[in-house]
Amino acid sequence: MAPRANWKGFLKVAEVSCPVALYSAVSTSDRIAFHTLNRATGNRVRRQFVDSDTGKPVDRDDQVKGYEVGSGEYIMLDPEEVASAVPDSDKTLAVSTFIGCGDIDDVYFDKPYYLAPSDRHAEEAYALIREGMRKKKVAALAQTVLFRRVRTVLIRAHGSGLIATTLNFDYEVRSAKDAFDSVPDMKIKGEMLELAEHIIRTKSGKFNPREFDDRYDAALAEVVKAKIEGRKIEVRKEPEREKVVDLMAALRESAGRSGKKTATRATAKKRAAAKAKAAPARRKAS
Repeated sequence: MAPRANWKGFLKVAEVSCPVALYSAVSTSDRIAFHTLNRATGNRVRRQFVDSDTGKPVDRDDQVKGYEVGSGEYIMLDPEEVASAVPDSDKTLAVSTFIGCGDIDDVYFDKPYYLAPSDRHAEEAYALIREGMRKKKVAALAQTVLFRRVRTVLIRAHGSGLIATTLNFDYEVRSAKDAFDSVPDMKIKGEMLELAEHIIRTKSGKFNPREFDDRYDAALAEVVKAKIEGRKIEVRKEPEREKVVDLMAALRESAGRSGKKTATRATAKKRAAAKAKAAPARRKAS
């Protein structure tokens, strides 16, 4: 069955435009999901909104959005008033500029979508835009109204199609300084740095998504299967925590051992050279 489009509109680059559709590139629908049940009856339970003061249920028609302006003080907004803030949409994904493919920090990446032509007559224009970006090794920045907001989208060539990634707003991305401010500025060099580089080289490889399993989801599926078959489910004990290894201490220790070996080899070479030099003198004396 063909996937359902999340959005349909037009991709426009200067005077070139073509009808396109956005499809979710990732989905969590295949994960194990649970419902909340009443243990006594086995029936599903449903959430209900209640008044925080009276404790009485509040009907859907009586529920409105509220913005807190003070402690426990709110202003109410009707659905029509909230809807008035939604920007008008002309269903056009308009490209404003082209940038290098690596010019945006990945921290701004939100969610990827497949951007595909939605009409056979659009395939030539679509291919023109895709191959032009691939040839110049650039990505496109575009804007349109998606899911009630004006969103900025990064568009890149991907195989025979295009990937459109929505970008986080600047105010949503937290400053790295807040997280790294207490990290000391340490300079690592010499043998310790060489040892770290050696460790990295020995662990070098390529990314293969099939090698990374969702162990939790697989384990949940096995628990559900065991329950259906009436098998006993063993409750696991808390695993023992592994001993935390101080990387710097380990590197220093390795560097120390390496330094001793180097010094030992150097001393041995000096002794061998001195012995070889002294040998002719001893033969002459005899």
